[in-house]
Amino acid sequence: MLHSPRLTQLALTIALAIGAPLASAAEPAKASPAKPAAVPATEVTAKSPLPLEELRTFAEVMDRIKAAYVEPVDDKTLLENAIKGMLSNLDPHSAYLGPEDFQELQESTSGEFGGLGIEVGQEDGNIKVVSPIDDTPASRAGVQAGDLIVKINGAPTRGQTMTEAVDKMRGKIGEKITLTLVRDGGNPFDVTLARAVIQVKSVKSQLLESGYGYIRITQFQVKTGDEVGKALAKLRKDNGKKLRGVILDLRNNPGGVLQSAVEVADHFLTKGLIVYTKGRIANSELRFSADPADASEGVPLVVLINGGSASASEIVAGALQDHKRGVLMGTDSFGKGSVQTVLPLANDRALKLTTALYYTPNGRSIQAQGIVPDIEVRPAKLTADASDNDTFKEADLQGHLGNGNGGAERPTGSSKRQERPQDSDYQLSQALSLLKGLNITKGD
Repeated sequence: MLHSPRLTQLALTIALAIGAPLASAAEPAKASPAKPAAVPATEVTAKSPLPLEELRTFAEVMDRIKAAYVEPVDDKTLLENAIKGMLSNLDPHSAYLGPEDFQELQESTSGEFGGLGIEVGQEDGNIKVVSPIDDTPASRAGVQAGDLIVKINGAPTRGQTMTEAVDKMRGKIGEKITLTLVRDGGNPFDVTLARAVIQVKSVKSQLLESGYGYIRITQFQVKTGDEVGKALAKLRKDNGKKLRGVILDLRNNPGGVLQSAVEVADHFLTKGLIVYTKGRIANSELRFSADPADASEGVPLVVLINGGSASASEIVAGALQDHKRGVLMGTDSFGKGSVQTVLPLANDRALKLTTALYYTPNGRSIQAQGIVPDIEVRPAKLTADASDNDTFKEADLQGHLGNGNGGAERPTGSSKRQERPQDSDYQLSQALSLLKGLNITKGD
């Protein structure tokens, strides 16, 4: 989902800054956070008089619940539930955030949290280590992929959901926690670790083949723009020369920070509008444009999207499509074209409020429609043709002639290679084929 948090205390992003429910949006700050300009109270009250009759009804309902409900309910619970209802009935993305929800939102957008550094999954009702993250308490303690976490601080994990287990492993930095692990069906053993600041990278990259780079963005965090810039530089370095094409994978990316989406699109654009927002408050109408720098060096680009590509992902895809900078491939995106602003409240609580709609450079609203790819490619399962490896070739014949030009011979089995991402991902393999075709037609 797309968030545009407050500029001041949170320091999550530099997109929209709103300091109070009636405050206006501020332009991105360069050096220090900009203070929002509040709407005059007289103007607001003149336009929105308090609905006294409805307030009386609210008070009466609250009194009736307190007096007649089957169990005692305190005022705090009733009021918090009322606030939640007030927000949840506006739209699916506005919400009241309690302390835990607010902290989780901050962690998801910043990419940092107190934890152990373990990616986990669930298998046959057990919590299983998918991978320990490098240079974290888990990796330093020797936790390995495939380990089963059977207890957390002595409490069995079987029957717990993965979310419940993750919540128990996250927590206060420096606090110790004991995991009971089972490795390769052996006897259980304990590992005690101290929680540390875990940084989760939202960008993964690699060379698929010589000249062709692949960048996967899992969500848009505060540092995602920088990470994409570094990924492009590393791909060029690993390739040893200018790339021939890049695949930007935004599939199943739920979105995130607005400013990061702008920065990612800017890495592939040299001019023009990237996105603009329009809301009820005049100052929420923001425009973001590309600068002349081109981290991608203008190489051919294919962008993969699907029904799980939402919000900030759609901003990037829409901008690149409108500028004809890349070819969009996959299936229709999710269609979330609204901007949420986080409004901090007292007692570590916050409102997540929809404050604007965003539009692509050509003025398209993606809300409830989504982005249609230039080339539709639906997922399909790829299977290797075993018969291809069994084919008997000329080079296998005893006494065969050598290559007339002195080239290397290719007998059966010589073309076997290590498994690559595109070998089991049909959409990715099609994107790579398209990039190669573009280079062939260009004569590269």
